[in-house]
Amino acid sequence: MTSQRSPRRRRIAAATVVVGALMATAACGGDKDDKGGGGDGAGYNAGMTGIANKSTKKGGTLRFIGKQDFDSLDPQRQYYGMAWDFSRFYARQLISYEPKPGSNKLVPDLATDLGKISDDGKTYTYTLRDGVTWEDGSPITSKDIKYGIERLWAKDVISGGPTYLVDVLDPKGKYKGPYKDKTKDKLGLSAIETPDDKTITFHLAKPNGDFEQLLAMPAGSPVKQSADKGAQYANHPMSSGPYKFTSYKAGKSAELVRNDKWNKASDPIRPALPDRITVTINSNVEAIDKLLIKGDYDVDLNGTGMTGSGRAQALKEHKANVDNIQTSFTRYVDIATKVAPFDNIHCRKAVFYAADYKSLQTARGGPEAGGELAPNMLPKSVAGSDDYDPYGVLKRGGKPDVAKAREELKACGKPDGFSTTIVARNNQPGEVEGAESLQQSLGKVGIKAEVDPIDGAQSAGITGSPSVVKKKGYGLSVTGWGPDFPTGQGFSRPLVDGRFIQQSGNYNYSETNDAQINKYFDEALAETDPAKAAEIYKKMNHRVSDLAVEMAFVYEKNFSWRGSRLTNAYSSPAYNGRYDYVSLGVK
Repeated sequence: MTSQRSPRRRRIAAATVVVGALMATAACGGDKDDKGGGGDGAGYNAGMTGIANKSTKKGGTLRFIGKQDFDSLDPQRQYYGMAWDFSRFYARQLISYEPKPGSNKLVPDLATDLGKISDDGKTYTYTLRDGVTWEDGSPITSKDIKYGIERLWAKDVISGGPTYLVDVLDPKGKYKGPYKDKTKDKLGLSAIETPDDKTITFHLAKPNGDFEQLLAMPAGSPVKQSADKGAQYANHPMSSGPYKFTSYKAGKSAELVRNDKWNKASDPIRPALPDRITVTINSNVEAIDKLLIKGDYDVDLNGTGMTGSGRAQALKEHKANVDNIQTSFTRYVDIATKVAPFDNIHCRKAVFYAADYKSLQTARGGPEAGGELAPNMLPKSVAGSDDYDPYGVLKRGGKPDVAKAREELKACGKPDGFSTTIVARNNQPGEVEGAESLQQSLGKVGIKAEVDPIDGAQSAGITGSPSVVKKKGYGLSVTGWGPDFPTGQGFSRPLVDGRFIQQSGNYNYSETNDAQINKYFDEALAETDPAKAAEIYKKMNHRVSDLAVEMAFVYEKNFSWRGSRLTNAYSSPAYNGRYDYVSLGVK
């Protein structure tokens, strides 16, 4: 994984923060009982604690509305989390996630079973199910899966998607992709073998215990070679799932109808309840909330939560239609260890003790709209997470420990404090507010911090550039991160594995390059038992806390609208807390 730039796309912000409205949220919601005004019978938070309006009824139109369009409909080019969730309507993989509340368990999809692993964890073999077909009725073959994955190598044509499979199967980059493939069938990637149409075998360069997590991404979807239009494939991808596109207008709308060639007997994951699915894009986020509450649409496509005003109205008048979603994002402060004086661990620890976590939480919306206090980086949806709290954040209720902060300042040779700069993205809700909150609390122990807001669209060349970070003196960065997949690798590796530090598009802002942390990643990846790997990731995460390079402050939550027509709605940790779209139906 030499250039894992795209995970930053998973940093999709939570709901727009309007601080005044946030303070009113709890009061507005507290006066109503859990049935609220929606009348759907499911009750407040039903989609967070279980399945809201459980039903097997088929028919009707499921109506999505979102503030932002898909990054792509091409499975190999997708990186937005909501696009991954939505893609299961029309794209299948060998392996996917169990359609069950609270689960991020991997289960077979196109394959008959999970992989047969051999060669000390370097070889994975799968057999395809009977009756799996394309929307034109032709069978999906192992060669279709291989060809789809091969497209990931063609970054000059198929850009934007994750490169995990490339790095695991061909770390030296010898293969050049199917469009430059000189073999007759364009299937020249030697790391994948297809001895017959029902069998596919992957040969990894070295063991990676998360390999099946990589196959479960849309990047592992099959593509029929004869239907491939290169960069234009995104305009109308061929369906391998229960729905197919009838139209797509970029930035405006999309429509899917039933794929009559899909065979339910071959698909244990997708109930395919609606007859039709529509998507409408509307950049006015406050208008979206109003349209959802009015009943014109059923669910927010982006799944990033309601605005302050929409949330206040929903909790006051229709509380039964609201879920307080626990996402898989951690909001935190990155500390640049190559920017003085943060090259000294005690100066970093001074920030941990001086910070007012409670104020940072308030800046994001408080415990319900922002999230609960976080003692360390790993979100609860990631195996290996625990309540490790070496700085006593939970014990002190998130309030500063000024005495400890002064002790650390003295230990780092700065008893009177020092000056630094906090960088925050001005178009990511709550980040500038959080930076200003941190600025205030640090000032009380003599740390004078200037806040520098930047355009989030330019962050890859600013906070993602170690040279710019040093030149600007950006000692601290208020930001957030969600996992590409729910393991320690999927969350933490781009952030703290020293071998992933890039000169542009860098996510290891702290420039952590600790031999023990790097070793933990290697050990966990070589472990095929997820439980044993989780124990290693737990140690890795503890080490990150001990080094004081990333200061988590909340595990993110938001308030999401669940339309009264919506059935089978539940929060899925496999999709960072959004509803599992493929399970939804309508009354």
